[in-house]
Amino acid sequence: MPELPEVETIRRDLVSKIVNKKIKEVKILDKKVVEEGKDKEYKNLKNLKIITIIRQGKLLAFLLENKKYILIHLKMTGQLVFKSDSDIIAGGHPFSSKNNSNSISKVLPDKHTRFIIYFSNGSILFFNDIRRFGYVKLVSKEKWQEIKESYGPEPLKAEFKLEDFKQMLSKRKTSIKAVLLNQKLISGLGNIYVDESLFMSNIDPRREAKSLKDKEVENLFKNIVKVLKLAIKNRGTTFSDYVDGSGKAGGYSSKLLVFGRDGDLCGKCGSVIKKVKVAGRGTHICEKCQK
Repeated sequence: MPELPEVETIRRDLVSKIVNKKIKEVKILDKKVVEEGKDKEYKNLKNLKIITIIRQGKLLAFLLENKKYILIHLKMTGQLVFKSDSDIIAGGHPFSSKNNSNSISKVLPDKHTRFIIYFSNGSILFFNDIRRFGYVKLVSKEKWQEIKESYGPEPLKAEFKLEDFKQMLSKRKTSIKAVLLNQKLISGLGNIYVDESLFMSNIDPRREAKSLKDKEVENLFKNIVKVLKLAIKNRGTTFSDYVDGSGKAGGYSSKLLVFGRDGDLCGKCGSVIKKVKVAGRGTHICEKCQK
């Protein structure tokens, strides 16, 4: 699933392409992915401009001129593809892990396309999703505020404070990994960057959150921010970008220290990295370094 760095990379790329573009038409191709009963409301988006694109955790919100928001969540296999006469940009789940150039269908829309925005200048934004876990919603300003408030603080914003982080962990008996994955407590973290942050902090993901000492919490707090910033700088781990038919994968994959490296040797101590189950998720750990 694309996490905060991947979704932020997508957001930044799309801002430069579709902000201030006027919507010509919206097409709903799959009512399981796009909520039912709002066909008329989507038709009324014609001639409205997209003012900006906001990210909350892993969720993208497209602010429209009429003060409504189109929300798009990629979930496990969602993909946004922007096409114009000059370029193609795709962000999200690559359809082929073996060959990035096959991540975009040669002809769009295809059988995985669920939602389309056509712009008045001829460019198009496609929302594709193989497994149909993602969603598109059209919401009011009030509903958007309600949704935002259901999320925990963003690790890369001033609202993410060390003292609040300490207080939050001190009350929880569940594993530190489960806490970090909980979007109501911290916004945007997923399996990749939780594993990376805990490894960088030498913390076993299976430990109770409240068992962490102050120094460990401080170290983890810093490493969460550090790994997210580094991943964004390298355009994420699962992000694939295509311009003029030339595919480039997100550059953070080669920098991963532990995630996806089960069976490899730990770069710190030389022990074998293992994959275990924590909080219902495959979790990568060096049992010698992480205590």
